[in-house]
Amino acid sequence: MALTQLQIDHVRNLRQVRLDTLGPVNVFFGANGSGKTSVLESIHLLGMARSFRGNSVKSLITHEMPACTVFGLVSAGDRPGGTKSLGVRRERSGDAQIKIAGTPVRTLAELAEQLPIQVITADSFNLLTGAPGARRQYLDWGVFHVEHRFFGEWQRFQRCLKQRNMLLRRGNMLGQELAVWSRDLSAAGEAVHRFRDSYFQQLQPRFKDILARLAPDIGEVQMSYRRGWDKQLDYAEVLEQSVATDQEQGYTHSGPQRADIRVTVDGHLAADTLSRGQQKLVVCGLKLAQGQLMSESGSGQCTYLIDDLPSELDEAHSRLVCALLADLDAQVFITCVDQSEIRAVWPAGEEFEMFHVEHGKVSAHTARG
Repeated sequence: MALTQLQIDHVRNLRQVRLDTLGPVNVFFGANGSGKTSVLESIHLLGMARSFRGNSVKSLITHEMPACTVFGLVSAGDRPGGTKSLGVRRERSGDAQIKIAGTPVRTLAELAEQLPIQVITADSFNLLTGAPGARRQYLDWGVFHVEHRFFGEWQRFQRCLKQRNMLLRRGNMLGQELAVWSRDLSAAGEAVHRFRDSYFQQLQPRFKDILARLAPDIGEVQMSYRRGWDKQLDYAEVLEQSVATDQEQGYTHSGPQRADIRVTVDGHLAADTLSRGQQKLVVCGLKLAQGQLMSESGSGQCTYLIDDLPSELDEAHSRLVCALLADLDAQVFITCVDQSEIRAVWPAGEEFEMFHVEHGKVSAHTARG
């Protein structure tokens, strides 16, 4: 997948921006507050119908405007379908209108399939330092694109979990009804786990190989997957044994909703032992491994949105990250303050497009690495 054209209307300080010269590698440079990150945010909006900065739609829309709109053309290369148009409009009320090839769609899943996105920003550190939810989201994002049967089972699991928790909160629930939902929940939960585990077994060696290139001196890095319940028991057994506790607390304690990924270095949590620069390399390794696996599985290339790559990385490590991105042959949108920062670290001889951002206006400059 590759974004060939982008039109942005009223996203933060970007009132009207049209980009017609997008290439495989696109660099946006300019002073802080000029609107560079808002360009990346607009692309994320086009692929996910939301910002990566938070859930507030009102702050996303230019002051005093009723809505923001992002339109793009996505080329599938040699894959069936050719070039498709994508359009997303978000209103201050929170309403979203999504169109693919001019046809309205209702689900975000349909949109997400068209433009798979990977984001590397300051908030990406949450993959290591944040709550398990961020790591589950990372895991499920990869499974969604590699195993198309996963999303249906994930939806089924969420529905069963909601119904079971509703029954647990009732003081006069019927035992037979609870048993029915517990049975369905266990079946869906086991299916979600199997898809996640299969994906993780493919992801793990790729992550280790990539991190060995990015940070060979970081120590012995291990990544493990925890499914969310006792690995010695079937999920149905766990649900049966925990009924009393679940009733007392009013929710289901064990299951895929408690799954997590642990990254350790020499037996210690990476979040507790690594410097910020080392943590960023680990996060880059996780994101790059996911993109590599998607490409190898035939799911298409990711579009990488990288905000301020030089932050917390020295020139040598920035060069390693850029080399891996170039090897992936993925489309990249990257920001920096000074264009020389990317010129110095991108592989020599590689072509890229350069854009200067100033006071919400974007002007194009073609450059070579």
